[in-house]
Amino acid sequence: MSQKIYFGTENKFSVKRSALNVVTRLHHLLIPSHAKKMGRKLLLTPVRTKPKNTEPNGLIKSKLTSTEGTLSLYKLGQGPIWVLAHGWSGNSSQFYPLMEYIASKGFTAIAFDHPAHGESEGKHAHLPAFIEGLNAVLDSCDEVAGVIAHSMGTSAVLECRHYQLEQTPLLLIAPVLNYTENLFSSIERSGYSMKLFTAIVGDIEEQYQRTIDSFNPYQRLQQRETQTIIVHDKEDRFSSFELSKAAAEHIEQVILYPTIGLGHGRVMASEEAKKAFDELSKSN
Repeated sequence: MSQKIYFGTENKFSVKRSALNVVTRLHHLLIPSHAKKMGRKLLLTPVRTKPKNTEPNGLIKSKLTSTEGTLSLYKLGQGPIWVLAHGWSGNSSQFYPLMEYIASKGFTAIAFDHPAHGESEGKHAHLPAFIEGLNAVLDSCDEVAGVIAHSMGTSAVLECRHYQLEQTPLLLIAPVLNYTENLFSSIERSGYSMKLFTAIVGDIEEQYQRTIDSFNPYQRLQQRETQTIIVHDKEDRFSSFELSKAAAEHIEQVILYPTIGLGHGRVMASEEAKKAFDELSKSN
């Protein structure tokens, strides 16, 4: 259900959205604890999508223990390590074509399923859980040559404070650079009670000791000193191409490789993504 809320793009009046607003506000007023429980189930449960691509030959699967439960890892190739992080309701199989390309160039590609995604453990997910999962993967790697991320995975990468990311180049595909604004506008657009949503967020903030207002991927990108290439489709309906364009225009170390007609997902296997990897791996 959360996929429809976060990725819904309809702005016109809807009876269903109005009904959702009334029901969730009343539920929160009358039975707040149960309302939050049901809200976590509705808003924090990603869709476990089926694999998008055929497993490449030589793919090695393994498990990794993290604070968010056991994560599923997928490794291909030999050489310097590139870590790949998918987005909300995605999974590592979306990266298989790009992983094959990375491996063919003499590198190791390591993808992983975020908590509550793919074959990893967990029922609920959110940005702090994404970050903790990424921390565990980075801890397991001796040295990381670069990182590739898609959609909400880009927010996790930019907000992650792991030392392995300090000097590594980044390839951001269809990034969500306005995470907090995008999240709240999506919930508001859905009709869900904002007061109830704020209460659910408050519990997460308390658990991870970080406020949602502290998340600002665009600002984090501005603060980085190493090269970043953004690959973004001009017709992306789910994350802002214009914000990626602005980042490339105003942040010295950011370059934009635009695509057209590939949308939010297919861009992950684009020729532009491969070219961006070639550029970053050579500079590194």
